[in-house]
Amino acid sequence: MSEQGSEHSALPLAGLRVVALEQAVAAPFCTRQLADLGADVVKVERPDGGDFARGYDGALRGLSAYFAWANRGKRSVALDLKDPPGREALGRLLGRADVFVHNFAPGAVERLGFGYEQVAVRHPALIWCGISGYGPDGPYRNKKAYDLLLQAEAGVVSITGGPEAPAKVGVSIADIAAGLYGYSSILAALVQRGRAGRGERIDISMLECLAEWMMPPLYHWLGAHSVVARTGLRHNMIVPYGAYACADGAVLLAIQNEREWGRFCAEVLGEPALADDARYGSNEARLRHRAELEPRIEARFARRSTREVIALLDRAGIANGRLNEVPDLARHAQLAARGRWTEVASPVGPIPAALPPHNLRGARARMGAVPALGEHTRAVLSELGYGAEEIERLVGTA
Repeated sequence: MSEQGSEHSALPLAGLRVVALEQAVAAPFCTRQLADLGADVVKVERPDGGDFARGYDGALRGLSAYFAWANRGKRSVALDLKDPPGREALGRLLGRADVFVHNFAPGAVERLGFGYEQVAVRHPALIWCGISGYGPDGPYRNKKAYDLLLQAEAGVVSITGGPEAPAKVGVSIADIAAGLYGYSSILAALVQRGRAGRGERIDISMLECLAEWMMPPLYHWLGAHSVVARTGLRHNMIVPYGAYACADGAVLLAIQNEREWGRFCAEVLGEPALADDARYGSNEARLRHRAELEPRIEARFARRSTREVIALLDRAGIANGRLNEVPDLARHAQLAARGRWTEVASPVGPIPAALPPHNLRGARARMGAVPALGEHTRAVLSELGYGAEEIERLVGTA
């Protein structure tokens, strides 16, 4: 691989080359995890605009928020894969790669000549990872798949929101789930390759990732034939758990066991006898009687400020949190105290970035720059053995 970032040679994935045919969020988020831990991620993009996430917004002085988040630390190579020279260059890249990640529509990489069976013959140690909405086969194989659509298909939307209407989760959880399962599967495949010396095929389905996350409500249906309710900022299976109004706002709290329930009644509500009330003696009982219990809690809280309620909860050892908004997260005291903010370079200058939560004690993440489209084309082609004239022809064609 290249000499990129020799000061990061101690990172666990240093020396690993990843080639990515990726766009939007799921695959870019997957490969960014690899880049943060030292891998040389070569992002192959269309010359005419590149990854379409580049155009999602201009929130960071003209730079897309999604693109900046999911693509730092990579090298961008612009290749026209419709033309044979571009495909030949991609083939050379794969010849020097450890991992190939893509999230093009099912069948697209096969038509380009880079399906698993096509490349495994030439590169048997290559780890091939495809990320799609529904998987490489089955009746939904060719359906277009975007985050909100997958949230709906997986039933996530049906249990999110309030009783009056469903809602999507406010971040791209289908993409994030698929990216993280792709990342962890690649790491597992690398361990396996180290033992057995062979590559692997990985197929990640966004639907299957969310189906895994939906197993608790699915078990309620499969085991009890009951559908969990939409309860807004309250938990749909545990009571009390969620947001409860105080005199000047709301506090979130969570009761996880009967010991906590007893302390909550005695030390926070000032009603120790409530813990012995048969209507509320277990979580299942509290869930059945939540319509009378939760207003009773809020009636107590209505006499106090959020600060006072949080102080009572803290003294009683009851988990709690504030109902923060996005600006509150940007200035969160815990993130500041733990030094979680830094800056990374980008085509528009330095931009803020949160350190990734890998937190390996001996390997601080490599917070690489967000690449401009095609910024590294010449350098990468030179590494592949192309001469100056060949490079200029390829760049000109692109």
